[in-house]
Amino acid sequence: MARKKTILQKVEEQFETLQVLNEEGEVVNQDAMPDLSDEQLKELMTRMVYTRILDQRSISLNRQGRLGFYAPTAGQEASQLGTQYALEKQDWILPGYRDVPQLIWHGLPLTKAFLFSRGHYVGNQMPEGVNALSPQIIIGAQITQAAGVALGLKKRGKDSVAITYTGDGGASQGDFYEGMNFAGAYKAPAIFVVQNNRFAISTPVEKQSAAKTVAQKAVAVGIPGVLVDGMDVLAVYAATKEARDRAVNGEGPTLIETLTYRYGPHTMAGDDPTRYRTEDLDNEWEKKDPLVRFRKFLENKGIWSQEEEEKVVEQAKEDIKAAIKEADQTPKQTVTQLMDMMYEELPYNLKEQREEYAAKESK
Repeated sequence: MARKKTILQKVEEQFETLQVLNEEGEVVNQDAMPDLSDEQLKELMTRMVYTRILDQRSISLNRQGRLGFYAPTAGQEASQLGTQYALEKQDWILPGYRDVPQLIWHGLPLTKAFLFSRGHYVGNQMPEGVNALSPQIIIGAQITQAAGVALGLKKRGKDSVAITYTGDGGASQGDFYEGMNFAGAYKAPAIFVVQNNRFAISTPVEKQSAAKTVAQKAVAVGIPGVLVDGMDVLAVYAATKEARDRAVNGEGPTLIETLTYRYGPHTMAGDDPTRYRTEDLDNEWEKKDPLVRFRKFLENKGIWSQEEEEKVVEQAKEDIKAAIKEADQTPKQTVTQLMDMMYEELPYNLKEQREEYAAKESK
């Protein structure tokens, strides 16, 4: 037993947290600094500010009854957008339900994002050229799907990867190991991102697994695992860029664990985070806010200002206003449409029901 414990300790010691910027926006790891131009750095900040406004407005729209299902994203912008920014247009995204921002920056129109929230089928129709699946609601199911997509890309000789996202709760599912094991065995070009926001829905990560990190679970399937400061957008970008380079070079998949935090509830469907999170913990993570940290870094470089940020805020508000108006004008989905999309030929027991709904809808 002593020898087994020593081996475990040796494994755990290998997983140090990758960080480029500290909480004050200071570079603490020059070697890991990604090669990004000033314009690219500003674009990253623009996307994070825009997404924070989108989150605030989406919460408000949800409370007004103008959106359906919504999972808040504030606090996870660096984790979400740092990974997406390291991708190429030809890459595939297989998101979880909190990962709508990645889809938007990959090309999904805001209007469709809002329609997805409402459960409208149009919101699940990806535009031509947007390589993505609809957000997965089943916890962890997207991980095995990503392994399959990645293998398909490899067999077709595509210079692209499949990236998928889940939370620390998803890492407790059987699909998590199965998907990574499959991708590892076939050296499929996949990137598995676990956004560890510490609580899944309400269960602390410490109670989900005896492992000190999720990243170390990569060892069991023979692939690299990386532990990253998920509030540091540059560290997240650097880790994802390296994982993508490995994948397209035929070196197989990577597991990335981003240590992050969601400031809001798990979803807007009645979750109350004050029942399982302390005010002290919230305050601790607010000091690590990814926007504040990156803003300090850019201001110190002299390439970001309050005026520029306000322009992004106003643009986001205008875009959201126009998109929700367009969503409101989209014809509502009908029951008969749902039936027709689900079945090539209706079962006998639904034919009568369809006739009844068709009559109601024609009035």
